[in-house]
Amino acid sequence: MPELPEVETVRRGLAQRVTGEQITSVWFSNKPQPFKSPPHEIAQVLQGARISGVQRAGKHIVIELDADVLTPPSGSAAAGTSSPALKRSAAKAVRKTTAARAQRQDGAEHPQCIVHLGMTGALQVTSPDAVILKHTHAILRLASGKEIRFVDPRRFGRIWVTRGFQTVGLEPLNTGFDTFAALFRQRKTPIKSALLNQKLLRGVGNIYADESLFRAGIRPRRRASSLARQELQHLHKAVQRVLREAIAAGGSSISDYFDVEGEPGLFQTRHRVYGREGQPCFRCTTAIKRIVVAGRGTHYCPKCQR
Repeated sequence: MPELPEVETVRRGLAQRVTGEQITSVWFSNKPQPFKSPPHEIAQVLQGARISGVQRAGKHIVIELDADVLTPPSGSAAAGTSSPALKRSAAKAVRKTTAARAQRQDGAEHPQCIVHLGMTGALQVTSPDAVILKHTHAILRLASGKEIRFVDPRRFGRIWVTRGFQTVGLEPLNTGFDTFAALFRQRKTPIKSALLNQKLLRGVGNIYADESLFRAGIRPRRRASSLARQELQHLHKAVQRVLREAIAAGGSSISDYFDVEGEPGLFQTRHRVYGREGQPCFRCTTAIKRIVVAGRGTHYCPKCQR
C-alpha cells in the first residue's frame, strides 16, 4: 500500500503538472467500488472546475477545486460515462452545476476531490492518445488536452468529493518532538503498532515504521511507554529522516506503485531491514529477522535493535 512518501511523490507530480488546469469532462468505469461519492455527484463537482492546488493529508490526495472563476464547461460529463443510467445522472448533475455554484455562500469552503490510492491505486497524467490501461476507473479530461487517469486493479482505492476535508492523526513531518513523544508515553502497545496507528501519526506505514525503528535502534515489540526520552528523540529524528529520504527518492516500488508518469520509486534500493529477512545487517552482519506485529510482517536486526 502506498505510504506517505509515495503519496507525497504523486501529490508533487500532480501539483506540478495540473495546477491551474480546467476539467472539461469526466469518464467513469461501471465498477462502483472506487467511488465513495455517487459518480453523478463527482461529475457535478468536477465538470468545469479549475484545479487550484493539490495537497496531501496523510495518505489522502486532496485536489483543491475553484468553481467560482470558470467559463461554462464545453462538454458534458455524460459523454464520458459508461452506462445510460450514469449518462442521465451525470447530465442532470451538470445542468444543476451553475445553480448550485450560484447558491454558494461567500466564505464557504471550496469543493475538493479526495483520492485514496488503497493498495494498488495509481494516478497518471497522460496525453489523450496514451493507451488506456486495464482497470482504469476514472478519466478527467483537461482543457490543455492532458488527462488524469485513476487506475486500480484491486479496487481498494477511493475517489469522492467534499468540502473542508480533514483526517485524524498528526502529520509526522510537521510534528515537534514534545508532541511526538506525548503520543507514546502512556501506550502499552508495541511501538511498531503505535507507529502504524493512523489516529496518532498519519501516513507512516509498514515499510517506514521498520526502517525508522532500525535507525533508532529500537525493537518493534518494545512497549511504547517503555521508551526513554532519548530513545524517543532518536525515533523522532529517524521517522522524519527516513520519510524525507524516501520522498527524495520517489518512494518505494515494491510491487504496484508508480508515480504520475509511470516511473517507479527508488527508495527500495536503500531499505536496511524491510524485505531483507535472512540477509546480513548492513551494520553488524547479523541476519535480519522477520516477525509479525499488529498483523504486519516486521523486519529488524536482533543485535542492533534493543
